[in-house]
Amino acid sequence: MYRRHTIGVIVPAYNEEDHVGDVLATMPDFVDRIYAVDDDSTDDTWRIIRTYAAASKEDDQSAEDEAPENGVPEDESERLRASLPDGGAVVGPEIVPIRHAENQGAGGALRTGYVRARDDDIDITVTMDADGQMDPDQLPKLLDPIVEGDADYTKGNRLADRASRREMPPFRLFGNWVLTQLTKIASGYWRLQDPQNGYTAISHDALSAIDIESLPDDHEYPNDLLVRLNVAEMRVADVSMPAVYADEESTIQYKTFIPVTSITLLRGFCQRLKTQFAADRLHPTVLCYAAGIAVLAAAAAIGILGGVNAVDGEASVREPTAAAFALLTSVGLFLVAMRTDARDNAELGVRR
Repeated sequence: MYRRHTIGVIVPAYNEEDHVGDVLATMPDFVDRIYAVDDDSTDDTWRIIRTYAAASKEDDQSAEDEAPENGVPEDESERLRASLPDGGAVVGPEIVPIRHAENQGAGGALRTGYVRARDDDIDITVTMDADGQMDPDQLPKLLDPIVEGDADYTKGNRLADRASRREMPPFRLFGNWVLTQLTKIASGYWRLQDPQNGYTAISHDALSAIDIESLPDDHEYPNDLLVRLNVAEMRVADVSMPAVYADEESTIQYKTFIPVTSITLLRGFCQRLKTQFAADRLHPTVLCYAAGIAVLAAAAAIGILGGVNAVDGEASVREPTAAAFALLTSVGLFLVAMRTDARDNAELGVRR
């Protein structure tokens, strides 16, 4: 336990045979339970997870598998213990090994762990990737804001200082910056940075307040989760921590990630505004965003009309002038909407 709170850590793993063992072995002693979710790996990840599960304190009852080959027989458990470097003496938090029969994606693996942790009444559930990028010594920094009642959900932030930003590859840094701006608009958490950071912690109350069973399967899950937390009026804290990169490779496929995440953010943005509109039909943020979209559409229509007239030999300065004026008006409306949105959601964003 950590400061009288039970702690569960979800470790989603897909083809992480080179790293997952170290992640499980270096988990802090105050962690009560580890949900190691193998997402149908094709390498030795599952065997390594079972090895460490067999050496954990309550290995006889913890083994389970969503694939056909359920469980770890007693003789196999003993063999796996013996395969550890120290002969099986390594013990620590209880490890619950879970294996998907089919690959479900990064979000799907976390969804499985979240549901188990919620149903097990874990006070705080942490997510820690199996690639070794997340320093377990930083875990108390994520837990403290929740334990102290300042936040319901905490996430790592690798962009908080210049030194941490320098550690991130340039392409990732640029992509992260773009996603940060889009996620701010969609989620309403205007103080957050680094939304794709997978090092997070969530309280049992917050986990129970959102429909975690419908969390997306792929890498867009953190953006979707933030929208759900805002709709549920949960406080989110950014926690500064360093970036760690070694020889691991990202599993994000950008050709699918960019369009899918864009659609997820747009859908989340509309859902959040719909919720606000249902609560207050005269909400200034909703009205300004709606007016801005309408005026932007009008600007586009005027611009198209001007182009058609120019093709027909009826060029005029009226259409371009009107289109430019409408465009500037829509930008102004969007800025007002963002300002009021940031003001209304200021108390939900916490900076640590």
